[in-house]
Amino acid sequence: MSEIIKRQNSQIIGMSLTELENLSEEFNQSRFRGKQLFNSIYKQQTDSFNNIKTLPIIFRDILLDKYVLHPLSLIKKTGSNSELTQKYLFKLSTGEKIESVLMYEDKRVTLCVSTQVGCAVDCKFCATAKMGFIKNLTSGEIIDQYLIISNSIDKQITNIVFMGMGEPFLNYQQVINAAILFNHRDGINLSSKRITISTVGIVPKIKRYSEEGHKFKLAISLNSSYQSQRLQIMPISKKHSINDLIKAVWYNYKKTKRLVTFEYVLLSNVNDSISDADRLIDLIGDLPCKVNVIPYNEIEGPFKRPSEQRINKFVNQINNSKFVVTVRWSKGTDINSGCGQLAVFES
Repeated sequence: MSEIIKRQNSQIIGMSLTELENLSEEFNQSRFRGKQLFNSIYKQQTDSFNNIKTLPIIFRDILLDKYVLHPLSLIKKTGSNSELTQKYLFKLSTGEKIESVLMYEDKRVTLCVSTQVGCAVDCKFCATAKMGFIKNLTSGEIIDQYLIISNSIDKQITNIVFMGMGEPFLNYQQVINAAILFNHRDGINLSSKRITISTVGIVPKIKRYSEEGHKFKLAISLNSSYQSQRLQIMPISKKHSINDLIKAVWYNYKKTKRLVTFEYVLLSNVNDSISDADRLIDLIGDLPCKVNVIPYNEIEGPFKRPSEQRINKFVNQINNSKFVVTVRWSKGTDINSGCGQLAVFES
């Protein structure tokens, strides 16, 4: 059986321009057909091979026979078109389910994409962790979240954040491939400044990311100011200590001269005291960065959101620092689409 036949029902979405050009040649088409296919999929965002009229019929028939265009199917959307946040439930061709979140704010339309089914990191305050780790998504399955949602709304998605289900840096290459496709000027063409990859702090991957020179924004889920506290709520700290994480972020800054954003989920009576704020200032020190404080979005479990007064005291305290401080009140908590609330459990 030939290698081409073995690839029957393989995914087209997720392939790079070079891969599509090579694919065209394998089927005795010119490399230019690969460029037309790339343009149709990512720029024109076609929903069917039959609609790519620039391709010869014989090539379209081959693609229909041997490849699947969309690896995802949309199961349900939660939230009306008039609401500022909408949650999308997708099914993979292998049956598993994932969620994506679309958020509107003024002219900004941000899509939060998932990178894994479930998550292996086991952060104690996150709903996705309760699923455990099931599988990594392909770059095509990541990209398809954007393509399907983009085709279903009347506004242009302006920003992508890899902050949905899963730990992006434990699916490193597929995430980077997807980010490159989001950024490609002949395709979706989102600026690298509008693409953010979030990680809990997988230290070797942060170093690799820095060495490879990627220009996408990097966000780190810090959520604590010292090792023993972070270990209690983020077990990954046993393997990647908070001090090693700070060193890796320093390495990233020296390599790229770009600011990392530290995400700090504020948990009542856990990491929200004035002492925690002071330790956070000391931990970060002179490291050029931003700190994004996120009041906790409650799920079933022991953690609670601090009072507004306690949140304000914490934020006011860390404002006495050298880094930029912002507060992010998550949208869509009423439909369980806020930060840390995404999870899919089979009934």
